[in-house]
Amino acid sequence: MQNHPEVDATKMGVGKSIAVLTSGGDAQGMNAAVRATVRVGIYTGAKVYFVHEGYQGLVDGGDNIRLATWESVSMMLQLGGTVIGSARCQDFRTKEGRSKAAYNLVKLGITNLCVIGGDGSLTGANEFRNEWSEHLAILVKAGKISVEEAKRSSHLHIVGMVGSIDNDFCGTDMTIGTDSALHRIMEVVDAITTTAQSHQRAFILEVMGRHCGYLALVTALACGADWVFIPEMPPDEGWEEHLCRRLAEQRGRGSRLNIIIVAEGALDRHGKPITCDMIKNLVSKRLGFDTRSTILGHVQRGGTPSAFDRILASRMGVEAVMALLEATPETPACVVSLSGNMAVRLPLMECVQVTKDVTKAMAEGRFQDAVKLRGRSFEHNLETYKLLAHVHLPDVKSNINIAILNVGAPCAGMNAAVRSSVRIGILQGHNMLVVHDGFEGLAQGLIEPVTWAGVAGWTGKGGSNLGTKRTLPAGMLEEISQTIAKFNIHALVIIGGFEAFLGGLQLVTGREKYEELCVPLVVVPATVSNNVPGSDFSIGADTALNTITMTCDRIKQSAAGTKRRVFIIETMGGYCGYLATMAGLASGADAAYIFEEPFGIHELEMNVQHLVEKMKTTVKRGLILRNEDCNANYTTDFIFKLYSEEGKGVFDCRMNVLGHMQQGGTPTPFDRNFGTKMGAKAVLWLTDKLKECYRHGRIFANTPDSACVLGMKRRSLVFQSLAELKDQTDFEHRIAKIQWWLRLRPILKILAKYKTNLDTSEKAAMEHVIKKRGAI
Repeated sequence: MQNHPEVDATKMGVGKSIAVLTSGGDAQGMNAAVRATVRVGIYTGAKVYFVHEGYQGLVDGGDNIRLATWESVSMMLQLGGTVIGSARCQDFRTKEGRSKAAYNLVKLGITNLCVIGGDGSLTGANEFRNEWSEHLAILVKAGKISVEEAKRSSHLHIVGMVGSIDNDFCGTDMTIGTDSALHRIMEVVDAITTTAQSHQRAFILEVMGRHCGYLALVTALACGADWVFIPEMPPDEGWEEHLCRRLAEQRGRGSRLNIIIVAEGALDRHGKPITCDMIKNLVSKRLGFDTRSTILGHVQRGGTPSAFDRILASRMGVEAVMALLEATPETPACVVSLSGNMAVRLPLMECVQVTKDVTKAMAEGRFQDAVKLRGRSFEHNLETYKLLAHVHLPDVKSNINIAILNVGAPCAGMNAAVRSSVRIGILQGHNMLVVHDGFEGLAQGLIEPVTWAGVAGWTGKGGSNLGTKRTLPAGMLEEISQTIAKFNIHALVIIGGFEAFLGGLQLVTGREKYEELCVPLVVVPATVSNNVPGSDFSIGADTALNTITMTCDRIKQSAAGTKRRVFIIETMGGYCGYLATMAGLASGADAAYIFEEPFGIHELEMNVQHLVEKMKTTVKRGLILRNEDCNANYTTDFIFKLYSEEGKGVFDCRMNVLGHMQQGGTPTPFDRNFGTKMGAKAVLWLTDKLKECYRHGRIFANTPDSACVLGMKRRSLVFQSLAELKDQTDFEHRIAKIQWWLRLRPILKILAKYKTNLDTSEKAAMEHVIKKRGAI
């Protein structure tokens, strides 16, 4: 990020015109990107045009290029596919076709183009930009445009957003539509799992990904599949024997089902396709298992976008408009993308080049290079999969005992973290113990050893199988130290929310008095509130966010036949406004009241007035979110009554308190995957830490860095000592003092049509991806 003097964002686009189009295959979340581009464009003072039917509409012109209004993108956030249409366009591949497109843009004074599509669509846009002056010269010569018009449109600026469910574009962690596709796949896997277990079946599932195995890989991680076939990692010679042996071993360990995930583009070492039927025949003949195969196909592209995709697309839309309006003739065409939780800008053609390099590396059999070029996110997923899948349980034991406990309120994804912690520990040769009922169970000795099969099928289960309590350890330190001595526990994995963080701190403080507490410990953040210091994300928050978003969709839909209605919805989160803010972005809320941004009667009055004005337009629905502890006096009931009174004769109100449904449900793909990676990383870190702390035949850990929180910070998973995080914590309100997502609040307000200031002083600098190639 670079700091620049702040400019008035509402004046940035005055006198400029932006066109937005979706091209190539559709992806869920494209509509959210279109909506954000239109609304932020209008907010900056620019004119924004829809281009219907992708590049075909750009070439055909006429009614295909229409002026967009604020209301014209209303109610499209939750729709799958692309409302403005997409088409494969042969005409745009010809110079003549591109000249027609240039003519249509010049006539409307459009010199900024925002393209949402895959690498083919973005490459086409860049070619169009490079030829722009040539097209202008041809059009002037033919007398179709004047010299003055050519001068006014002398430069074409292009920004891309990647919409592709395959996540096959290099340079971005996630492309628009990938998370939603994973949601569809996991729904099917969960449904198949129940029938497979009933009949002791083996299921083979083919998912999309002709050239990229991301969907297959993450699905395999998220459902604990026995095997995955992806283009980037063809199996070794003799894989047939290895696969059959592995499936037989799993059955031998008591598993009632086997799941094999196949990417549609999976190949063997000789470049021959590996198909579902091929695997089905192999397993049926060699093992005699009852085997079924399912090809998911276009189901993966369908349905409503997930909360993650809506927020990702909205953030990308904002960044795309800013990149267009800040572009100079010297700026290369760029693509806006996501890295960790940060929006970044990358040179378009560098990303396209690296994407092509992956294909080339795979064609030449350089598969390790291909994986590296895919980027860190893909690499980490593959490493975790390899750790957990192709295994032989060790013959040599380490004599180390590691205990795992869940603390705080239950949340989706906790079980996935427990499962991977247990299995990675067993693979390291450790004895793994599980503690029931949190710190209370630790004090009472509610501990039992757990085996590999003991955590089978846990990834898809919501809540906490171990049982969890909010009780803190401070009053039970003596009993806990006795339990640690009795069970000879050498390290602790504490999976939970703010209580897990506080409990960890209390155990560290108790080390002075109780020597038994001098064991390494790691806190893995897991709470719907997303309020654990030291981590931008907590396990469970994504599932809660999706629950809120889907509920908001249904509530808004319930008023489809009702004129002018406003819904007041209360979300969980304690004092942390993460859920309310992000759900506000994902569901298109008019306001989200949170503790971190104090509000009074003036703000409430302004919001009511804003809704009264809104009801005069064609948009007849309003949505207000309120975080449960945002204000002691302005309760949900108070806000409901205030809006009801002030809206009399204009709109009526309904109130909804979502409550504990936000903690329940099956975990989302993100939470399963995140929990799996966090659990694995925590135990590997403890294994190294135990070696450091081994003194004279025993474990002794009393340094600050032996008690850490494992968290996602910006772009990577990092360990931070509990002691270091103390200063960054507001203990009274159980939140971190600095929270990254607060900088997204202005976007929420701008998209709801408030006259607020978008801070442009912190700009995403253009980053480079080509350097990755040098490292290979």
